[in-house]
Amino acid sequence: MKIAKHILIKGRVQGVGFRYFTKKHAANKGIKGWVRNLRDGRVEAIVQGSKEDVDQMLSILSTGPIHSKVINMEVEDSSVEDLKDFEVRY
Repeated sequence: MKIAKHILIKGRVQGVGFRYFTKKHAANKGIKGWVRNLRDGRVEAIVQGSKEDVDQMLSILSTGPIHSKVINMEVEDSSVEDLKDFEVRY
């Protein structure tokens, strides 16, 4: 059974490769969804997949890439959509 989560990530998360880090790990886990930068400096993402894969993805995002610093991560349930892959949105 698929689940989906809406995530808002705050901290040093822009200009450090966070979106591409997210895309790479999503592809490795078979996660569908998207990620984008927000004007207020946060990163927003939707991740969708099995509960186990989504939980692992949340753990990975809570750390982020090497030059990032995640201060806060808000996670809410989201509706499952018919997503084909994982994309970086602009």
